[in-house]
Amino acid sequence: MGIDPKAIDWDSLGFNLTETRSMYKAVCKREGSWSTGGLIPFGNIELSPAAGVLNYGQGVFEGMKAYRTIKNRIVIFRPDMNAKRISMSSQRLCMPAMDKDLFLRAVLATVKDNLDYIPPNGKGSLYLRPVVWGTAPVLGVKPVDEYTFIVYASPVGPYFKGDIKPLNLLVTNDYHRAAPKGIGNVKAIGNYSASLLPLIKAKNEGYDEVIYLNAGDEELIEEAGAANMFIIKDNVLKTPKLAGSILPGVTRDSVLTLAREILEIDVQETDVTLNEVCTADEVFCTGTAVVVTPVGKIASDNKEYIINGEKIGKITNELRSLLIGIQREEREDTFNWLQSVD
Repeated sequence: MGIDPKAIDWDSLGFNLTETRSMYKAVCKREGSWSTGGLIPFGNIELSPAAGVLNYGQGVFEGMKAYRTIKNRIVIFRPDMNAKRISMSSQRLCMPAMDKDLFLRAVLATVKDNLDYIPPNGKGSLYLRPVVWGTAPVLGVKPVDEYTFIVYASPVGPYFKGDIKPLNLLVTNDYHRAAPKGIGNVKAIGNYSASLLPLIKAKNEGYDEVIYLNAGDEELIEEAGAANMFIIKDNVLKTPKLAGSILPGVTRDSVLTLAREILEIDVQETDVTLNEVCTADEVFCTGTAVVVTPVGKIASDNKEYIINGEKIGKITNELRSLLIGIQREEREDTFNWLQSVD
């Protein structure tokens, strides 16, 4: 049933699971449509040991946040983008397309029933995890006959502890995140299990995250383990283009829009070489969890490259401030990105 929200110390909240009151659940037959579903108490679920998600990784997920703003409103950031992406991800893994209205209704219901788990403004957010799993039993590699959609929530603090500081990243030549024409462009659960070992090794060496190279051309970068990558050189913003193996991040899209429409700088979605990253004026990562986080040092081939003197770059800081300002309603939401939880 979740812990008592009154017992939560908001000032020491980390990026960890805290059980809340409830979660949303719906089911769907392979050839049918999603049931209306409803809220159930947060807790364990029962699965056959032959469930498709357990044996063949037939599962996708999303990451979202609900915030308390300075206007004392509760909002969700661009949920329509997550609805679109989970539908695309599901279809790529031969699961029924997620109904947009059901998705948004489930997310809103989960937030509304767990309002008292949302941290005060500036102290964190309510992290939302919509998932779709192949839950029917199957023997043999094929799509299963029934699927389960769940949305659960947890109050979280910052992804990286302490005040924002530039990250220390390691370029890996031993592992690839995704293959060309594979499933790197969808939010499949298997993409993240593959990143666990490289991340553990990097952290054991004192790094915060891993930069993955393009599997077809190792002169090009793709993304970090759980974030998209950006560089700035001579006031030009570049990020790897979406060519089938890179996740189309919601924060990535938001940053590109802010750079074009607000900062009015040159934006290029293109191939980005490792050399360009290591010699950039600024480098930063984007994602729902990390928001916009600067990179201060990159290690590659036993060499270390210092980015912008390990300081937060001007454009990186502007983009981070713009995005957070909109999310907290400290700035006007001219793009209509915020959905109010009424």
